Parts: sequence; structure tokens; C-alpha cells
Amino acid sequence: MTVNKLSAKQLVRAKITALGTYVPPRVLTNKDLESLVETSDEWIMARTGIRERHIAEKGVGTSDLATEAAKKALAHRGVKPTELDAIIVGTVTPDMLFPSTACLVQNKLGAQGAWGFDLSAACSAFPYSLQCGVQFIMTGAHKKVLVIGADVMSSIIDYTDRATCVIFGDGAGAVLLEPAAAEEEGIIDFIHEVDGSGGCSLNMPAGGSLNPATHETVDKKMHFVHQDGQAVFKYAVRKMADVSERILQRNGFTGKDVSCFIPHQANLRIITNTAERLGMPMERVIVNIDRFGNTTAGTIPLAMQTALEEGKLKKGGLVLLASVGAGFTVGATLMRWAY
Repeated sequence: MTVNKLSAKQLVRAKITALGTYVPPRVLTNKDLESLVETSDEWIMARTGIRERHIAEKGVGTSDLATEAAKKALAHRGVKPTELDAIIVGTVTPDMLFPSTACLVQNKLGAQGAWGFDLSAACSAFPYSLQCGVQFIMTGAHKKVLVIGADVMSSIIDYTDRATCVIFGDGAGAVLLEPAAAEEEGIIDFIHEVDGSGGCSLNMPAGGSLNPATHETVDKKMHFVHQDGQAVFKYAVRKMADVSERILQRNGFTGKDVSCFIPHQANLRIITNTAERLGMPMERVIVNIDRFGNTTAGTIPLAMQTALEEGKLKKGGLVLLASVGAGFTVGATLMRWAY
């Protein structure tokens, strides 16, 4: 689904006013994986661009990573948890089916008075969650919305499956959304799509109502990520570039106007192919997949942090976010960086 660009005269624009990220301290390198599965550092680097990823220890859940990232974002802005109106958590690895991760985070933060919910869109969960928060700000319903992308992918990865275990890592990122001033553009536009026919290409078959947990589902490894790598790669290469091109064109921009492109970090080849199609030099493209792997909902906010550290996110700069995830889900967000 797409939406038309809304006039700033009709609704209040939203802007990102703070960012916080967190990754667990344990690092799993390609060399480490060589002892777990038939692979090599050279093979992984050539096909994915990943060198290492962070892995949560046993007993550490998505809510723990999300809470740490949230604390950093709030501290950055000097906002107390009790000032929050809502908490939205994008994740496919909730601590449990219920209560929601947002409920757990709200309690751990001490954000009394805030409500919230989880959103499942796999690797597109952060931009999807971001836009939900944006709508609450734009309508005037809320003044401070915390949006979090967090996943502990290691909890659903089969470390005997070379197709998936080399790709994923754990991490979280949080942003604070607030109303933009009258002269600020903030979040400009977004495009979201789903193509449910791709559901068979990337999924976790068991654990839901269709295939609840049994000895059989465990024995068949149905509680792990299953992926058709070629199908996912082909779709992602095409759609990442397509949605990025479309959102720029309908707002009167080209890739040359973008000061910072922050793509989902799934595969280095997908990122470089998208940049080439947009005519965007790689020095404007954020790449940290080598250090974090694919952290699913955490990838884009983690890449935002990398962009800040590299001095590529500057106030007023045109920023493009883009993602493709299981479902298939597709998302792009265009904004002016606010600080």
C-alpha cells in the first residue's frame, strides 16, 4: 500500500529527536562458525559481506536488548520514561507470544502511563513501526512516541544450517518521535508493500496456531528460520531498488539528492546493487553488515548509529531508509534529519 504525501499545513509532521542502540557483548566470528558448520570466512564474506555478529547469552531476551536501546535514546534527549505516550516494538523474536514485548519494555523502563504494542514485519519491522509512530504524532494524538526495532535472531537459528546461521545476529535500536517545528520537514513520505506469496520463501514454520509446539515440530526443526536464499535474494535486489526509486521520484528527488542512504543490512550485494541503480555513490551509503550481520528489526537503527558515528547524518540532510523482509514486506522512508 502507498499513501500520498501529506501537506504540512494539514497535519503536524513528526521528526526523530533521539537515537539509542544496543548489541550484546558476545561476538561470533566467521572463524567461530567454521567449527560449527561447513563454511569458511572467505565463503561468508564473498556471499554476504559479513565478518562477525553479536549474539545474546542464554536467558537474555529481546525485551532486554530493546530496553537498553530505549534507555540510551531517552537519555540522549533527556526525556523521562514517564513522559512517553506510546511504545512500539518491531520484532519477530518476542520474549514470548504474550504479553507483548512492548508491555515488558514499558515495565522495565518504568514508563507508567504509556501504552504500546508489537509489530511483526521481519526485516521491515522498524520502518513499519516508525510510520505507526509517525501517524500518532501527525494526528496530534501523542507528543512522544518511542519506536524500537529489536531481535534476538540467535534464538531461532539452527547453527547446523549453513544457509541461515552465517547471516543473522542480535541487536536493537530505538528512536524517539516528537512533533516537528512549523518550518521543519521531518518525516516526509513513506511507501510500504507486502507480497504474501513470498511467505513460503522465508519463515519459521512452527510455534503458531497452525503448527503449535510438539515433539514432532521440534524434531523436524520447525522452530528455526527456514529460507530459500535464491528466491529471497532475487526479490530483495529488485524491490529494494524499486521502492527507493519510486519514493524519490514522487517527491521530486534522485539518488544524487540523498545525503545518506540507510538500507536494511541483509546482504552487501543487495546494498551495492541498489546504490548503483539509484546512481548513489557508496560513500553516502551506510554499510555495517560486516560487524553486525542481519539483526532483522535492529538493522536500520543500528545503521543510523553508524551513520552518526561516521558524520553522515547531518541536520537538514535528506535521508532514505529502505528494507525488504520476510512476508514479503517492503518499506521505504524519506526524511530530513532533525539534529
